Amino acid sequence: MKKVLNISFLLLMFCLSGSMGCKSGHDLQDIGLIEIEPDKPEAFLWDEEDQSVAEALDETVYTPVPPATTSFEPATTREQPSLEGSSDLVAMSEAGSYVVSMTYPWPECGVVRVDKTMPREVELNKPFDYYITITNLTNTTLTDVIIAEDIPENFKFKGSSPTAEEIVTKLEWQIESLGPKAVKRYTVSGIATYGDSLKNSTTVFTPVVPIFSDMKVVEPKLKLTKTIPSEALLCDMIPVRIVVTNTGTGIVKNIKVTDALPDGLRTSDGRNELVFDAGNLMTGQSREFSAELKATRVGKYVSKAIATSGTSLRAESIETTITVGLPSLVIRKIGSERQYIGRPITYEITVENKSDVSAKNTTLEDSIPVGVTSLKATAGAKLTGSKLVWDLGTLEPNSSRTVSISYVPTKAGTFLNGATASAYCTNPVTASAKTEITGISAVLIEVADVEDPVQVGDQATYVIRVTNQGSANATNIRIACVLEDNVQYISSAGATAGTRDGDTVRFLPLGNLAPQAMAAWRVVVTAVRPGDVRFKVSMTSDQLTRPVEETEATHIYE
Repeated sequence: MKKVLNISFLLLMFCLSGSMGCKSGHDLQDIGLIEIEPDKPEAFLWDEEDQSVAEALDETVYTPVPPATTSFEPATTREQPSLEGSSDLVAMSEAGSYVVSMTYPWPECGVVRVDKTMPREVELNKPFDYYITITNLTNTTLTDVIIAEDIPENFKFKGSSPTAEEIVTKLEWQIESLGPKAVKRYTVSGIATYGDSLKNSTTVFTPVVPIFSDMKVVEPKLKLTKTIPSEALLCDMIPVRIVVTNTGTGIVKNIKVTDALPDGLRTSDGRNELVFDAGNLMTGQSREFSAELKATRVGKYVSKAIATSGTSLRAESIETTITVGLPSLVIRKIGSERQYIGRPITYEITVENKSDVSAKNTTLEDSIPVGVTSLKATAGAKLTGSKLVWDLGTLEPNSSRTVSISYVPTKAGTFLNGATASAYCTNPVTASAKTEITGISAVLIEVADVEDPVQVGDQATYVIRVTNQGSANATNIRIACVLEDNVQYISSAGATAGTRDGDTVRFLPLGNLAPQAMAAWRVVVTAVRPGDVRFKVSMTSDQLTRPVEETEATHIYE
């Protein structure tokens, strides 16, 4: 809606002259005029951007008055006639020119000011110009301002800059936009067509400038997020992270965050609820809280956090679920129940995770028994003191790992060998295997004649050697020698005593022959007849299931 003021400059001059009871020229300052000392001329200029610039001449002294008033200002000439005895409120500064001003819509609350610079007198049928300047007195952009100029009957309009719309006896300029404190200047060109005074008037249509108030509308909102691991072990501390955010506009005051924990889940200090005071949050502001929880038993736990404010705002996090488990290891160790000294013993050790959660940092240790050599093991084993250690890493649920180890025993006895498996958050498990280690006797018999060939009538000596090459004692070793007719028994000696029984020489049993030990016997005979003679020896022991026989050939000649 526009506020329209149709005020004639002509009427304005009439009112100010006193015919309507307005103030006299001595009180011009009270009604908003510019006070001018008569002998001090003043010039008003306009720059290239239509900005009005007041330039005081050397001899000019003037005092400006507050805006939103009606005033007359000096024109751009140096001559100024005296105002004494004049009823026209005109401030003269150049012969034939004056400026008249008016503030719209009213002096006490000015929106725009119009300054009209007019010639004092013009020649008949000679072109002349006059100027209309409009100034925005506000700090607000004005729109739809209209300047209407009445054309007198004896004025022939020749043109304007900017171009005006000519409507019958009026000129009209429409200002679509006039910025804060902006100035626009209009030039009107024409000719006086006969000798009467030119009486033209200017009307300004100004918009009503409203009073604006700014009331901000806010919509605060809360958003709550809760983060917790999906899995944990019973011995773990469970980290919880809660973030509350004002995702709306405006401040949210007195925010409180709570999280009621399910049975079996507690805070690190034993409480069954998390409570945080988040205070006040501005637009876009967040506050983060963290805590550690501890499970008292295995199971699945579901919970959610809730945020409330002093203005009844409420936000909930999505439900979080954590599964708390405990790894369960099983270990098995198998190997030979019996083995001989010097033969390798091989064991297989299997570690299995029988739970539905991962067994982290799983290790396996196997104790090395005393009295073994030639140690061999599955790749990855590390020798640590008297143990072999495997780092098995993480055993997934229901998975297993198997390793093997071999020893060579050096003595008889019972080997009881144990292995231990452990993982993070588990109790160690142990398995053992028992192996009986025994020796084995391996007797070697050798028979040799000392003399060969032997002449009839000479003696021949046979040496019998028995060596235990095994790892166990050979017991009750019996030696028997058979003589042929070509020789005649003379004597016998050795590890045990011998006696002749017909054509057989028998030695008493040798009770024990240790591993790697040797025993020897000797038989002396006389060659009585030439020939190809055989000296036959038979050996038995507790460890032999049948006799071992050895024969030595001797050539007897005459």
